[in-house]
Amino acid sequence: MHATLPDDIRACRLCADRFAATATGHAPRPVVWFRPGAPIVVAGQAPGLRAHEAQKPFFDPSGQRLRDWMGIGEDTFYDQAKLAVVPMAFCFPGYDAKGSDLPPPKICASTWNAKVMAALGDAPLTIVVGGYAHKWHLGVKTGVTETVAAWRDHAPRVFALPHPSWRNTAWLKKNPWFEAEVLPALRAQVAEVLA
Repeated sequence: MHATLPDDIRACRLCADRFAATATGHAPRPVVWFRPGAPIVVAGQAPGLRAHEAQKPFFDPSGQRLRDWMGIGEDTFYDQAKLAVVPMAFCFPGYDAKGSDLPPPKICASTWNAKVMAALGDAPLTIVVGGYAHKWHLGVKTGVTETVAAWRDHAPRVFALPHPSWRNTAWLKKNPWFEAEVLPALRAQVAEVLA
């Protein structure tokens, strides 16, 4: 890995004007959480406000749900020797005027993601979280439900998951096969990779 890649990302200010214009009016503060050799890569969307403030990815209820899905605790999740987090945008994108999350700016992924994924190498397990990440990492044009339902097409090296946000609780209730079929396979693969 290029020795300065994490520092280069931390110093990135490509979206300063964009973030200043959001309802949140915040400055860029990239959340960088990776190093080569991690056997698990979580390819996500973008840090939320709590992760932005704490400078730790998935440092919120979504993260608690994701860790539960994976069958691991915070100690394992936040051990960079075991797990890397590569979001579609390294910064919190902000909220719109109605308080909804803004999408990850495309310029972030186009600037950094290929470099980071190349630096990380071929991880034994990649967990792709949410529609934006599905499209970039899997090249799919399908919606989240169809992509996740086709999980066997990519497993056991790659698992496509919905976003673990509380906003997806209704989706989880509507799609009980996810908890019954996908999560046991995911947990087994996580345990095997970390063994």
